Amino acid sequence: MENMQNEEMEIDLWEIFRALKKRALMILAAALLCACLACAYTLILVTPMYTSSAAMLVLSKEEANVSTADLQVGAQLTNDYAVLITSRPVLQEVTDTLDLDMNYKQLEKNITVTNPEETRILELTVKNPDPEMAKKIVDTLSEVSSQYIGEQMEVDPPKIIEEGEIPTQRTSPSMSKNVLLGFMAGLIVSAGLIVLRTVLDDTIKTEDDVTKYLGLYTLSSVPDRKDYISGKKTGKKKTKTSRKGKKK
Repeated sequence: MENMQNEEMEIDLWEIFRALKKRALMILAAALLCACLACAYTLILVTPMYTSSAAMLVLSKEEANVSTADLQVGAQLTNDYAVLITSRPVLQEVTDTLDLDMNYKQLEKNITVTNPEETRILELTVKNPDPEMAKKIVDTLSEVSSQYIGEQMEVDPPKIIEEGEIPTQRTSPSMSKNVLLGFMAGLIVSAGLIVLRTVLDDTIKTEDDVTKYLGLYTLSSVPDRKDYISGKKTGKKKTKTSRKGKKK
């Protein structure tokens, strides 16, 4: 019983392989079409975004002699500062200062604050469709948040050690990534449809299918119409030749 199931599984896989091989050009065409659609979507419908970054150094005190305890305190403060940088008062002041066409919640979605491991540095990153505006926002955010933290925490404000730059290349969307995803999607979907069609196709095409699906053995088979016509013509010619031979 297990051998029969394994044999049927091998036949099914072979049929799927033949179906995929037969329609390989169709699958490739579908994949290329989806890649072209992904490229057009990226160029026409997706808004390009530019990123500008700034950096701030968290200080526990501005004295020349800083102890190990001060360094530890500064490292712990970075987590608090990261939250304060994206707080509503800071973002609201940034939007008001630059007269941005967005509210503070929308601005927050385009801001990322990271703290490199084992450092007291905060990296501020801003995304915007306008590269110059991305720099203005990140610089204003650095100044406003530094002043706000100093006032609210009653500590020395973080020191801005790196201002933003005007980006020259967009950071998103990635054309190559989207095209590759479109190509893979077209490849998988088209191949999946062919496999599904092959698996669900239970029509009888060969003598082996009769035995496989019906459990019967064929005693004879009817040739294809083209083969029948070809064979019939050939037979006539042979018959005529034999008749002439008899008359002679």
